[in-house]
Amino acid sequence: MLDKLRYKLHRWQRTRPKKKKSWFSRSKKTLRWVIRTSLILLALDIFYLMHIWPDWQAFQQGNVKKSNFIKGYQQQRNINKALPKLSWKPVKLNRIPDYLRRAVIIGEDARFYSHNGFDINAFRDAMNYNIENKRFKYGGSTLSQQTVKNMFFSGSRSPLRKWHELIFTIGMEFNVSKDRILETYLNIAEFGKGIYGVDAAARSYWNIPVSALSTRQTIELAATLPSPVKHNPQTRSKTFLRRVQKISVYMY
Repeated sequence: MLDKLRYKLHRWQRTRPKKKKSWFSRSKKTLRWVIRTSLILLALDIFYLMHIWPDWQAFQQGNVKKSNFIKGYQQQRNINKALPKLSWKPVKLNRIPDYLRRAVIIGEDARFYSHNGFDINAFRDAMNYNIENKRFKYGGSTLSQQTVKNMFFSGSRSPLRKWHELIFTIGMEFNVSKDRILETYLNIAEFGKGIYGVDAAARSYWNIPVSALSTRQTIELAATLPSPVKHNPQTRSKTFLRRVQKISVYMY
């Protein structure tokens, strides 16, 4: 008899409806899962960044290396031979005219020598413009951010790529001089289809080395950024000419 009662009690305990967990209990469990998953992903991302982290001391010295963007263009041309040949010839900063450096800084990042890699004012102005015009045209990136993106990453706009760009920019600003960052940027920036760097641009558009450019030609090179394929000294689009005028006003 006692065994039967135990058996019935056991069956009743197994079949009775379970109490539903409270909202707080479910939320707490979900939060713990989210935190654990986030920590795992963060650890994996840190490991990945450590694996690809540049040798900033080597970056500071020697000739400027090919950027990821240049390597990507070479890969595209290996597939599509109709694309123009790569034109790229890095030069030292002392061979780049001072007025070209100033024109690029005026056109792209006026506070380059005073910020630490990020220009909050420029970013705010860019976002205000985008909101007012209901389209994403400007990102407010500094020369430092553009150098990191071109050198190490791709044109992807994914949040993960932007996060990596932010970390790399901080690392570069702490370990590399402003002059070296500018030298790198001027040697890897795109100035037309297959044209990378200021010396290649000078030779492609005027058939002269960058050191021989006139003030007007340096302004035109600076005006080519940031849309070099559509707006350059060869296409002479309205946008290009407006940028030439704008930079000229500040230059003089």
